[in-house]
Amino acid sequence: MFHGKVLVAQGGGPTAVINQSMVGAVLESRKFRSVELIYGAVHGVRGILDEDFYDLTQETTHNLEMVANTPSSALGSTRDKPDLKYCQEIFKVLRAHEIGYFFYTGGNDSSDTVRIVNDEARKAGYDLRCIHIPKTIDNDLVENDHTPGFPSAARYVSQAFMGINLDNAALPGIYIGVVMGRHAGFLTAASALGKKFSDDGPHLIYMPERTFDIDQFIQDVREVYNRLGRCVVAVSEGIHDASGEPIISKLSQEVERDAHGNVQLSGSGALADLLTQKVKDALNVTRVRGDTLGYIQRSFVGCVSDVDQHEAREVGEKAVQYGMFGDRDGSVTIKRTGHYSVDYELVPLELVAGKTRTMPDAFISASGNDVTDAFRMYLRPLLGSGMPDAHRLRPNKVPKILAAGS
Repeated sequence: MFHGKVLVAQGGGPTAVINQSMVGAVLESRKFRSVELIYGAVHGVRGILDEDFYDLTQETTHNLEMVANTPSSALGSTRDKPDLKYCQEIFKVLRAHEIGYFFYTGGNDSSDTVRIVNDEARKAGYDLRCIHIPKTIDNDLVENDHTPGFPSAARYVSQAFMGINLDNAALPGIYIGVVMGRHAGFLTAASALGKKFSDDGPHLIYMPERTFDIDQFIQDVREVYNRLGRCVVAVSEGIHDASGEPIISKLSQEVERDAHGNVQLSGSGALADLLTQKVKDALNVTRVRGDTLGYIQRSFVGCVSDVDQHEAREVGEKAVQYGMFGDRDGSVTIKRTGHYSVDYELVPLELVAGKTRTMPDAFISASGNDVTDAFRMYLRPLLGSGMPDAHRLRPNKVPKILAAGS
């Protein structure tokens, strides 16, 4: 049975539904009389080290439900990537506060943190249940059909490119949109779900699962532009050459790096600008535009998938149930069943921790610059209800008079 205190925390990039998981874990924990208190760590593992906790036991159910429906991380997050020493300090704090259950919502790095903390508790003989709750808009956690946060971000990307395509059709030209995704192209691939007609954009989709060749890219854009008089392109920020070097590094003389030493891919707009200039120079087309969707994809209020909300709530609830009834540690995973339904399974932390999932070959076209129907069928149920649609006028043209006689 539950004993002592519960600690919940959020790590990594915010999502539109991460608070559903937090609230699910809090409200489910309240059902057990043996739970003394429920704490929330402010700004993830950094808040644990600083002993910066909210007492969520004192929150009203109504306010928790309001927060659950609000995007981004209500507890705050962190980009800290804990090593063994860092996790040992985390464990010291958990032990000092008599934490019996640790629920950490996050992606790859967060799952690894849970694994290390769990190992430290076992070595010390301390009774601590450690459960990782999945979250990432990149959809790159192994053992999962998909991860909470991705469907809502995918809904945003698909609708954004639907609008981009309409704009581009009205004022034809070449448009390049850069979408988040360092190693996995799921989110960029979601741009295809905004297409209705065969000549709709995006006409080209480039994902990091395939090598990106600048010359081939220019040739692809030229072919589409010559055929349609316009071209809409979706590009993952993580596209790279055959050696694995990010394209942004090849095209830019100076690149920013994040706290982990990785090339900064999000938020700068550099890749879109560089690709746009390459196309202008090669094709001599004046109307070439580029955008970086950037951080707006993660917590956009108006594009939350109801399917994503429900599943994010349930993985939080299941984490508590597994900790309570299963008496074991692990990572909660989402498994698809039937035409579309899901089940949840707790898998060992080492199966998920620090690993990265990429798009299956079956989801990527043979040309490497589009997605397949298998991907469309995979993603469509996740986008939720109320997806908008785009329509066209029928081209019932009036015969010309003046031009006919010339």
